[in-house]
Amino acid sequence: MLRTFKADLHVHTCLSPCGELSMSPHNIILRAVEEKIDILGICDHNTAENVPALLAIAQTYPVTIFPGIEITSQEEIHILGLFDNLEAVLQLQEEVYAHLPGENDEDAFGLQVVVNAQGEVLRFNPRLLIGACTLSLNEIVDLIHSFAGLAIASHIDRESFSLISQLGFIPSDIILDALEISPAITYHQALNRFAPHLPLVSFSDAHRPEEIGQSFTKFLLKEASLAELRLAFQHQQGRRIIH
Repeated sequence: MLRTFKADLHVHTCLSPCGELSMSPHNIILRAVEEKIDILGICDHNTAENVPALLAIAQTYPVTIFPGIEITSQEEIHILGLFDNLEAVLQLQEEVYAHLPGENDEDAFGLQVVVNAQGEVLRFNPRLLIGACTLSLNEIVDLIHSFAGLAIASHIDRESFSLISQLGFIPSDIILDALEISPAITYHQALNRFAPHLPLVSFSDAHRPEEIGQSFTKFLLKEASLAELRLAFQHQQGRRIIH
């Protein structure tokens, strides 16, 4: 039987340089439960090292975690990659790390904290996670799909780090699975403004606990799985996005 799932699939942790230190696994999960979020996507900038902690703590809560990553392409376009297992996102992370130059300046960009499920500091990531990797948009989308993930263009309505801001249009030759809009624009406004040929979704892009669930998308699915989400994006077998 199909039922409605409430999803916020673009959430950062304290590992993202722009994420607040209050974005610990415990605080993220508690906020998701308060907001009645069924599916949470953990997508830090150019890394997935805090995904294991979220997967561990979520086992005792009614929230499903999709391991994810938000990659910055060489064109400075943000792309979400969502997966149904930890191994896939960590393999993709290694590809990103191999193409991510620079070191973090903590004074300029903030701490990049890797934590365990209890929020205890394990280490600080020294890479320039705020930066762009040397992989192109096409290469990133192909890599995400090679690890059986879903590729979503982040916050396309924003004036920076988006598909529209960097390219000026939505390419028809890039096999994206969906387009994300930010909380600053409504679904109908986005339809009129962009006339997209791909499914539109809206997530919070939360960097603080109180932002989680500020924007979300509801899906009609059989279960909380990536396979079901893929069917919803394709509007197949009764699965769909609820607008």
